[in-house]
Amino acid sequence: MPAVQRKNGKFHVSFLKEISTMKRREFVGLGMALGAVSMSGTSLAAGGAKLSLDTLLEATVAQLQAAMASGKLSAYALTQHYLARIDALDRAGPCLNAVLEINPDALEIARELDRERAKQGARGPLHGIPVLLKGNIATADRMSTDAGSLALTGIRPAHDSFVAARLRAAGAVILGKTNLSEWANMRSTRSTSGWSGRGGLTLNPYALDRNTSGSSSGSGAAIAANLAAVAVGTETDGSIVSPASICGLVGIKPTLGVVSRNGIIPIAHSQDTAGPMARTVTDAALLLNALAGIDTRDAITAESAGKVPDYTKFLDANGLKGARIGVARNFFGGNDEVDAVIEQALRVLKAQGAVLVDPLEIPNIAKYQDSEQEVLLYEFKADLQAYLAEFAPGAPIKTMADLVAFNEKHRDKELQYFGQELLVRAAAKGGLDSKDYLDSLANNRRYARAEGIDQVMQEHNLDALVAPTGSPAWLTDFINGDHSGASFSSPAAVAGYPHITVPAGAVHGLPVGLSFVASAYAEPTLIRLAYAYEQASNLRQAPRYPQTVSIKAAPHV
Repeated sequence: MPAVQRKNGKFHVSFLKEISTMKRREFVGLGMALGAVSMSGTSLAAGGAKLSLDTLLEATVAQLQAAMASGKLSAYALTQHYLARIDALDRAGPCLNAVLEINPDALEIARELDRERAKQGARGPLHGIPVLLKGNIATADRMSTDAGSLALTGIRPAHDSFVAARLRAAGAVILGKTNLSEWANMRSTRSTSGWSGRGGLTLNPYALDRNTSGSSSGSGAAIAANLAAVAVGTETDGSIVSPASICGLVGIKPTLGVVSRNGIIPIAHSQDTAGPMARTVTDAALLLNALAGIDTRDAITAESAGKVPDYTKFLDANGLKGARIGVARNFFGGNDEVDAVIEQALRVLKAQGAVLVDPLEIPNIAKYQDSEQEVLLYEFKADLQAYLAEFAPGAPIKTMADLVAFNEKHRDKELQYFGQELLVRAAAKGGLDSKDYLDSLANNRRYARAEGIDQVMQEHNLDALVAPTGSPAWLTDFINGDHSGASFSSPAAVAGYPHITVPAGAVHGLPVGLSFVASAYAEPTLIRLAYAYEQASNLRQAPRYPQTVSIKAAPHV
């Protein structure tokens, strides 16, 4: 296979040309190579009996936990297994470039968790489970927290984010940081999702020349490729649900305030949240249990008091019976083949006992299309400065203006493919007491909440709204930027309401997701509906790492 071109950890786009010349047999042999790498020199069992590669591929958290409880697997061996897969798939082979950095302490953490299990049992369902974090989530360890930017590379926060602290308390092994669209894709109107100055381009496991979407691109590609059990992404508008849909995953964007924002490199406090990315609804619910909670450093989490249950209690295979689900037809029509996949999903919902209210539309979407970005620009300027002061005091930047200047100084590395016009616009904004900001924020909340999702759900007495999550993966294009097509992310994102995407099938081998959206704190209902749909359809397919899409393939799978 061709050598990977890297410079200072950066993936060079010229490698795409080399990928396109790779022979199919090289990829056919990849599975056998992975088996050898995963099993060579170490037992994947605590007691000596090896588990097969097939057992670990696509394994759920519960299956891994059961294997560790029985002594057939250890956290140390499981961590070794995922590190081997990262070597074989992310650093070599198809070179997905999904993982920015490996936690150098991961194996020792896993070893200590094994000792703890032997002495006093497991802390809970995530004990010893390797988890990947998006590269904008602060960890107080030997890894950087940099949002993919060279301006923050090497910066190590003095304390964990709330998310990282919760995962450590749950006994998870923080395996590493994933690549992302730099600054969570809030840099340019002509950006290429999945690219960062530090990490380069994340490749799509379902077709290497196609985009993985963003900004949680690395989290999506990594979990699709089984580089860890689960991952944490973050979303402002679409950054969890879009890459989850495109990578054949379950993604949950929680209600604003269910998960603390403290210690996450921000875009906008009115929309930002972390959330699970997993291969099953069950795993996503387990991870959300660990992430959710009240944080004294993030006041909005106090609003979730009494509204955050054990989400796994809502995993009901019969959960669609009698549910009233509205079909948001104003989010169809972007791609006829996607629509055909979702029409089949609607038939599954109906067959499982759901009552479909079809058609209907979510009203007033156009009324916040412009004001959303205004709010993001104002908040990005203020929120980034606050984050840098607390978590990165030693960084070479202190303000948005400093960041713009840094990128100009390092334009050969940071601005080689697209610009930073959004950063420039954010730097020019006033404070959060500006009339324009306050008016735009009030407009967003009015039309996305009361006169948007809440209105249509109350009028039709709905449990949830459904629509296609978005388009299949598009060809990566550094000249024209993203051309992602339709998306269902904005209504829930602007409102701060929950959104779950579940695999619904594929178009030419490219995954397509079905989205469930509802009003604030409706995660239990959405998990119940999504789980019942998942169990009835079972459409998650592992990737095969083709060089490109075969248009001769059947369009609907």
